[in-house]
Amino acid sequence: MISTLLHNSWLYLNSADFLQHVVNNRFYLIFLVIALSFLKRHTFSGIIMTSLVNIPGTILHETAHFMVGLILNAKPASFNLLPKRRDNTYVMGSVGFRNIKFYNAFPSSMAPLLLLPLAYWLNEYFLVTTIWRYLCFILLETIIIENAIPSSTDFKVAFSHPLGLLFYGGIACALVLFL
Repeated sequence: MISTLLHNSWLYLNSADFLQHVVNNRFYLIFLVIALSFLKRHTFSGIIMTSLVNIPGTILHETAHFMVGLILNAKPASFNLLPKRRDNTYVMGSVGFRNIKFYNAFPSSMAPLLLLPLAYWLNEYFLVTTIWRYLCFILLETIIIENAIPSSTDFKVAFSHPLGLLFYGGIACALVLFL
């Protein structure tokens, strides 16, 4: 009897009707994202859990810094993915550069924003056929979008070269005007 109940529950959870109900209800989406954020926030009590929960996003975030810095000659000098305790929080990872100049400071430090097109692409093309794939989709989107947000240190570096801000601001204005 219990095995039949479990089997029927499993079939319902994997049915198109259940999936349609969950996917079309924004309440479940918001609930899942808040639950993931809550769980992530509460892992900061220990270094091991912090590392396990945050390493996928840290890899994406720091790799974006590294790749853009490499392309724009910022000369990456260090690449760290291991969390370090600083005051009452953890610094999840870092990339150090030897050649930050006006032309590469802003793009190198704002590089994680390039993860947003990846999240958008995933949203458009990830095929959700079961509830389990939907949960994976929500987890992936949450990790990618959350780690696309530059840190306070990233903003400090980005705005440390006013000439670079004028340069990239001018490019942005020209694109808006001429496209």
